[in-house]
Parts: sequence; C-alpha cells; structure tokens
Amino acid sequence: MGHWWERNILEPGKLPLLLALTAFVVTFLVTRVIVRLIRAGRGPFGNVEAGGLHIHHVVPGVVLTVAGGFGAVASASSHGAGMTISAVVFGMGVGLVLDEFALILHLDDVYWTEEGRQSVEVVVLTAALVGLLLAGFAPFGVNDLSAEELQDRGTVIADIAGNFLLSLIALSKGKMRVAIFGVIVPLVALVGAVRLARPDSPWARRFYGRRPRARAKAILRAYRHDRRWAGPRRALQDWIGGKPDPRPVRLPDRH
Repeated sequence: MGHWWERNILEPGKLPLLLALTAFVVTFLVTRVIVRLIRAGRGPFGNVEAGGLHIHHVVPGVVLTVAGGFGAVASASSHGAGMTISAVVFGMGVGLVLDEFALILHLDDVYWTEEGRQSVEVVVLTAALVGLLLAGFAPFGVNDLSAEELQDRGTVIADIAGNFLLSLIALSKGKMRVAIFGVIVPLVALVGAVRLARPDSPWARRFYGRRPRARAKAILRAYRHDRRWAGPRRALQDWIGGKPDPRPVRLPDRH
C-alpha cells in the first residue's frame, strides 16, 4: 500500500488533486445533508440571512474557490503545506459553488425544483472526471522526457487531438456527457461519434433532414434510451440531492 501511494499519488504530484476531490465530495454531501434538514425543519440549522437578504452558500463558495485557487498558484511546491491547505480550501469552495450550479445557470432560486437537478448532475460529472484524472487518465504526464520520449509525446498529442475531434462530433450529436468523458477516455469518444445522433441535435438537423429513415431511427432510439434510463437517473438524483418540490397544478382559465 505504501509503495502504491508513493508511486501513484506522491511521485506524480497528485496529492493536491486527491485532497481537492475529497474536500469537494465531502463538502457537497455535508451541504446537502444540512439543507435537507433545514427543508424538513429538523436540527439546529437555518438559512443564513443578513439585512433580510438570504445568503446562498454559493457566496462563501466563491470566496473559498478564489482563495484556494490563488493560494495554489502562489504555492511553490505541490508537496508543501500551502498547497495542501489551498487544495482543501479550493475543493470546499467548488463543492459549495457547484451545489448551486442551477441557481447560477438560471439566475433564479431553483434549488428544490426540477431545474435544480442540474446541480446534482454537474457535481456527479465533475467528481467522475476528476476521479479519472486521479486514476491516471490525464493526457500529459509529469516526469521529464528524453528526446525519444518527446517523439512519442508528439504521437500522443496527435491522438489526443483526434479524441477531441471525436468528442466534438459526439457533442454535435447531442451527447454532452459522452463528449465530456470522451476527451479523457478515447473509446467513449469513438462510440459517441459513430452512433446515431439525438433527433434534436445540430448533427441531426444538418444531416438527417433529407434522410427520413435515419431521423425516424434516431427518434426511436432516443425514446427507448430515455424510457430506460430516465427513471433510474431521477431516482439517483433524488437519493443524492433530495426530491424536488412538485410543480404546482395550473387550473385552466375560466372566461
């Protein structure tokens, strides 16, 4: 265990990344527990207000993110105490900010609405991507390279450029998650690029307009995919972040 820790975490300088990821996940989970207790009216917690203004936790999150980011830039070594503290502070700040990502996106307090699910999705996606980087899926290494290794690095860069192009194709096909993961994992980008586009994507509008069979097949596949995964995805989001408030029923206007 000690040898693995030394070789895979300390030598590549990934300890700050591990600390930031841990602080990010723990902060998000603790925050969600607290806000769910506040929502249920339990425990000693309550909303923070100043002068009648509700202070969302994205505000201290921004402060911590800025402090941690500048602290990391100012630190001279990735193994020093300054970098360690900065990584933890930065992770805590990002956890608070992304927990209210939907509020920033919509410029509205949508925390307990359907739109608020986007915060949970972004947090899970971010944690997964950072986990992949921590596991060694980074496109560039950290060790000094010889002339021969630099030659190989050129090939690696070309491969990364190809993966990025495939990810762009996947993104144009309406597959955002596949595109994001494809930047890091080559096979994911390839699968997303060769499969049918979603019917409402730019790719479908551009290339399926005169191909009714392809468009019909894309619509059917998207319907089957959404029917299969929408329920489990919503259940997971509810389990992590809490169930949104039901939408109010709008009565028909009477004339």
